[in-house]
Amino acid sequence: MGRGLFISFEGIDGSGKSTQAQMLAEQLRAEGFDVILTREPGGSPGAEEIRALVLQGDPDRWSAEAELLLFTAARRDHLERTIQPALDAGKIVICDRFADSTRMYQGLSRGDLRGAVDTLHQLMIGIEPDLTLLIDMDPAAGLARAKARATEEERFEDFGVDLQEKMRAGFLELANEYADRFRVIDGNRTLEAVSTDVRATLDPHLERTPA
Repeated sequence: MGRGLFISFEGIDGSGKSTQAQMLAEQLRAEGFDVILTREPGGSPGAEEIRALVLQGDPDRWSAEAELLLFTAARRDHLERTIQPALDAGKIVICDRFADSTRMYQGLSRGDLRGAVDTLHQLMIGIEPDLTLLIDMDPAAGLARAKARATEEERFEDFGVDLQEKMRAGFLELANEYADRFRVIDGNRTLEAVSTDVRATLDPHLERTPA
């Protein structure tokens, strides 16, 4: 069976990307596609353990350098145990965040580590999504939405709106850098309007008959 389709969702905290990833997975499954919905950090047992380490606790718990190593370790386990087997089986993989988030959080906004991020990615991961959907959201509105969730995983939200503003600008720059696979979608609208644009953007990448 041929290689499947790898789709990632990116955006600042509270952008709605997780909701849109879930909605897309449900749509495609209803149409008969074989879909794996996963997330980062996480998506495999080992990576989920690392998720708790990096997303919980005080903002200064880890340096950007330590975070980079932890996220890369989680991504490698995720790739080996979830993403690559699904792609090899011809499935559609929808991932809530992937390496572009590390390029932003650790490579740009938390430290001048972009070169290290890309070097580790090339050595340890080696693949990019076929399509990356960037849900673009006003930073203040996104942060307010993220904080309203009131979960234990708020370490990055606790850095405040300044980080979110840097992240948004960085993601938009990244969309220009990787224009072949990035598509920017306005997230400052209703869930249904955003979902309609997500699906219209994806359609050219899908086979016209369900798997």
